[in-house]
Amino acid sequence: MELEQFISYLFRWIHFLAGVAWIGLLYYFNFVQTEYFKVADGSAKADAISKLVPRALWWFRFGALFTLLSGLALAYFLGSAVNFYITVGMLLGTLMFLNVWLIIWPNQKTVIASNEQVLGGGEALPNAAGALAAAGLASRTNTLFSIPMLFFMGASAHLGGYGRVPVLAEGNSMTALGLCVLIVLLLELNAIKGKMGPMASVAGVIHLGLALTAALFIILQYL
Repeated sequence: MELEQFISYLFRWIHFLAGVAWIGLLYYFNFVQTEYFKVADGSAKADAISKLVPRALWWFRFGALFTLLSGLALAYFLGSAVNFYITVGMLLGTLMFLNVWLIIWPNQKTVIASNEQVLGGGEALPNAAGALAAAGLASRTNTLFSIPMLFFMGASAHLGGYGRVPVLAEGNSMTALGLCVLIVLLLELNAIKGKMGPMASVAGVIHLGLALTAALFIILQYL
């Protein structure tokens, strides 16, 4: 076994391991915790925000960090073999990472601080409600993005078609990739300044994620 091959596989293993932790917690937050908080009584919710949420967010954000770093290492080893599928997957994953560290975590810190202030007998922070909404929208967007991201990461090695062609191959048209990037960036803009819309429900975000996956796949294959 060549050393370079082993190191490449080591980064792939780290990518899988960290990714399972990150996406698993993403789905926990969106499919389990958020739905529980909708029906939990105030004291149970406050206790969870104080004792459970910070621990889960620690694993969540560092899972995202190590997923990104190991993914960048894998892209280095792939070099010119990076294809259209994995390029779209990398774009989605990178935006998800940025959402975690630049939107979700900073706003969740405000929510946690507000909760601690209330538990201590004080008033909630005036910006806590807005911070919770901003974190929720970014988290729902990450759930939306995760569905095509996982599809295209797998497709990059196991699915044929035009998307499997290396991006840097001579004669390639970038029209399809450009359209995919535009769609994803518009959805990211909504995550920053927009509204929850159909993503407010678990079923809604799953259906939208599947529709986005199908749309991006069709664009890459046929445009």
